This record gives sequence, C-alpha cells and structure tokens, in this order.
Amino acid sequence: MLEQLIISGFGGQGILFIGQLLGYAATLEGRIVTYLPSYGPEMRGGTANCTVTISDSRIMSPLASNPSAVIVMNLPSLDRFEPSLKPDGLLVVNSSMVDRKSNRSDIRIIEVPATKIAEKLKNMRLANVVALGCYVRASSVVASDSVVSTLPKMLGDERKELIQPNVEAFRAGLEWRLV
Repeated sequence: MLEQLIISGFGGQGILFIGQLLGYAATLEGRIVTYLPSYGPEMRGGTANCTVTISDSRIMSPLASNPSAVIVMNLPSLDRFEPSLKPDGLLVVNSSMVDRKSNRSDIRIIEVPATKIAEKLKNMRLANVVALGCYVRASSVVASDSVVSTLPKMLGDERKELIQPNVEAFRAGLEWRLV
C-alpha cells in the first residue's frame, strides 16, 4: 500500500495540523510515514500545503509529483494540485470555499461543504478536520479510531478542551454523504 496525499489551503486553515494528525494515526497502525510541510512566509492568509506519504514498506521520497489523493480547502489549491492528481485518484474539495467544479473526469471527486459544516458545529476553524474525516472515509487509508485516538496526543493537556470539538468535526466528515 502506498498513499501519497497533498493537503492544501490558506495558512491558518489547519492544513499542517491535519497532515500531522493523519501521519500520527498511520504510525499508530504500524505504517511508515513521511510528512513534508510547505508554507509561504506570510503564514496566515498565505498558501500552505503538506505532503503525507503512507506506506507498508520503505518510502523512497517524501515528494509527490503525482499524488494519489488531494484535499483542497480553497480555489488556488484546486488550480494548483488538480492537474497533478493521478488518474483514478481521490480529490476532496471544500465546496464552501471553491466555486468551480473540477475539470477532471478520470478521478473520484468528493465535494464537501466543510466550512459550512464547521459553522454548524459553531467553530469555522474545524473545517479542516471535517475534510479529513471525509477523506479518511473515502480512502480507508487509516481507521477512523486511529485518528480519534491520536487527537489527545496532538492537542496535549494544554488544549484538551479542543479534543471533543475536533472529534465531532471528524465524525461529521466521516458521515458526510459520499457521491
């Protein structure tokens, strides 16, 4: 098994957080993981993306020029990463922030209104975790329980009040209807 995922959006959308969360969940399952963050010097408001590679065997490079999956949280990210997605790959789009459809007919596309779902949960900053839940359900790359059990480790004691809202957002993404 080899999964190469690019997650992309604006700085401040929690792109790097969900990349790390997924990577830690995969290591709990005994997988080999590489995590490669990239962000502009502006941080909030600038671009941010990360590449997460998950494998059952040795990973030769953390780079993914043709990823098997992409999560995009905004339009510039769709424009940038949609063309490089492998045929038969998975594209998860935050349809709350992206106002165009994908140009590809050879990939699996899930449009999830992640920001709107997060707003209903009373925390817009959880849109990233909603999108991750949608991706985990569609890809089955890790068990959902692995992600949930990783949240306390990622957030730590100083942010333990955020664990339950993140679990709720992740479950909302898991439950989003897949088309």
